[in-house]
Amino acid sequence: MTARRAGALMAAPAAAVLGGVAVVPVLAAVWLSLHRSIVIFHEQRFIGLANFRFLAQDARFWSALGHTAYFTAVAVAVELLLGLPVALLLHRAKGLMRAAVLLPWAIPTAVSARMWAWLFNADYGLLHRLAPAVDWLGSPSTALHAAILVDVWKTTPFVALILLAGLQTIPEDVYEAADIDGAGRTRVFLSVTLPLLRPAILVALLFRSLDAFRVFDAIYVLTEGGPANATETLSIYAYKTLMRSGDFGYGSTLSVATFACVLVIGLAFVRVLGRPR
Repeated sequence: MTARRAGALMAAPAAAVLGGVAVVPVLAAVWLSLHRSIVIFHEQRFIGLANFRFLAQDARFWSALGHTAYFTAVAVAVELLLGLPVALLLHRAKGLMRAAVLLPWAIPTAVSARMWAWLFNADYGLLHRLAPAVDWLGSPSTALHAAILVDVWKTTPFVALILLAGLQTIPEDVYEAADIDGAGRTRVFLSVTLPLLRPAILVALLFRSLDAFRVFDAIYVLTEGGPANATETLSIYAYKTLMRSGDFGYGSTLSVATFACVLVIGLAFVRVLGRPR
C-alpha cells in the first residue's frame, strides 16, 4: 500500500464526518430552495428556480445585502485599524494585560449584546444619558452603527490576537539590521513590520469578513433587525422567513444566497493569500 493511499484511508473517517456535518446540510438547503415549502399550509412542491427569480427582484433582499456588506466593511476595517496598535502594544506587554484585552472576546456574544442594549437603552442607558439627543437603537440612522460599535468592541481583541501571532514570527535579526542601517521607527514599521505582517493581516481579514458577513446574534439581541428593517442582515432576513413566516423554500433560498456570498469572499481571500510574495 502506497503512503498516499494509506493517508487517504486514515483521512477518510474525518472526511466523512466533515461531509455529513458541512456538505449535506448545504445540499439539503439547495434542494429545499428549489421548492415552495410553507409549513403552516402543509404545502410542498417543486418550483425549480422560481425562488431565485423572486430573489433577484426582492427589494428587501437587496436592502439586507446592503446592510450586511456595509456592516462587514466598516466593522472589519475599524477592527483592523484598532487591532494593529493593540497587537503592537501586547507584543511588548506580558501576562495580565494580554488576558485583560481578551476579555471582551471571551464574553459570549449574546451576553455582551445584552449588556450593550442596556447601555443604549433610551430610558436609563449610560450612553443615552451622555448623549440624550441620540436614540441609539431606535433610529434607523444610528442603529446599524450602534451594532457595528458592539461588534468592534467584541472582536477587536480577536484581530489583535492574530496580528500578535504574526508579530511574534518576525525575526529580531530583521529589526537589528534595520537599526544598524539607521532606519527610524516609522520607516521600520512601514518597510519591515507591515510587509512581514501581511499574511497575518490577510488571515485576520479573512476570518473576520466571513464571520461579520454572517452576523446574526449581536444584531438580533440588539434590534431584531429593526427599526424599520434598518439593521436587517441576510442572516436575520433568512431567519425571519424560515422561523417566523414558515416559508422554508424561500428561507432556504436566502440561506443559499448568503452561503454563496461567503464562499465568494472566502475564495477571493484564499486566492490573495496564495499569491507569491
